[in-house]
Amino acid sequence: MPIYEYHCESCGRDFEYLVFRNEKPGCISCNSSHINRRVSACGFISKGRSGETTRTAAGDSSCGGCSATSCASCGH
Repeated sequence: MPIYEYHCESCGRDFEYLVFRNEKPGCISCNSSHINRRVSACGFISKGRSGETTRTAAGDSSCGGCSATSCASCGH
């Protein structure tokens, strides 16, 4: 069950909501159905070759001199 971020067009509030199946939430402040799901960055934890744990946000590159969004292209 994912947690999505929403923006209410009626009252302007931003909020998060835990969605069960195909549930369509209303605004938690004004109960309006005029809400838009927002794009949010997710994060993940990975282990490097030597076992160190790193936290990365989506779209971040772990290489300092690399502009790629994934290390799959350069192998680091």
